[in-house]
Amino acid sequence: MNAQSNLLAITHHNGIATVAINNPPVNVITSDLINAINAFVLSLKDDRDTKIVVFKSLHETFFLAHLDLNVINGTQGGQAASIEFNHMIANIKAMKQLSVALVDGVARGGGNEFVMACDLAYGTENAAFAQPEIHVNIPTGGQGAVQFARRMGKNKALQALLLGNDFTAQQAEQLNIITQYVPKAEMDAFLAATLGVISTLEVRDIVMYKDIVTTSIVDENAGAELELRYFLERAKEQKTASIIEAFLKHGGQTEREAKDIQGIFVDTAAELSK
Repeated sequence: MNAQSNLLAITHHNGIATVAINNPPVNVITSDLINAINAFVLSLKDDRDTKIVVFKSLHETFFLAHLDLNVINGTQGGQAASIEFNHMIANIKAMKQLSVALVDGVARGGGNEFVMACDLAYGTENAAFAQPEIHVNIPTGGQGAVQFARRMGKNKALQALLLGNDFTAQQAEQLNIITQYVPKAEMDAFLAATLGVISTLEVRDIVMYKDIVTTSIVDENAGAELELRYFLERAKEQKTASIIEAFLKHGGQTEREAKDIQGIFVDTAAELSK
């Protein structure tokens, strides 16, 4: 299934929605783009068929440039647009689906905040990441400083925010701004392998681990309690019993596990799909 608008080209295939952003001339985050992304993200609230959402850019140089400078002012409209941008960041973070940013260009300011709002982010040799807002007399407005502090720690976050300099994808991976650097030539194969596995899961599996991980970052004990609740509930399910039975049948808890656990999983899935 495909959907097309002036700003977003959306395709769906095997549980993966790909959202290609196109807002000429340089993919600035305008009010119209914010509204389009918000509308799409909110439309997925009750969608159980879509497991993953991949955001990418159709622009050759920019992923997302930054928030439209024309809305950064004291007018009622400008203030409203800036708040709606913040809502967009929050909506992406709250998605049930796994959100993925595929960055093959520049992502500064609000563009980098968009990247960090996604669950996973992959950058190529063409990517650049920065929060340069200080040079236009403002702080970050979409949780950029918050995320830098949480991901880098105090000293590195302060240096990055006060300098506003660009980071390559390799540097961004080291600083935990993105998940991983992947050369552009290898990106399609990498995504096919990585997302191909995740897309076979249920949305509730993604929700479960997002819930546990997010809770654990805030409070280790609360995360441990939540994990145990999920474990005990899932242990009761017939689905769990059926998988374990097939897993044991195909070599689980035998020497085969040492070198071929993935093969056992494949054989287990094949049997259960009959």
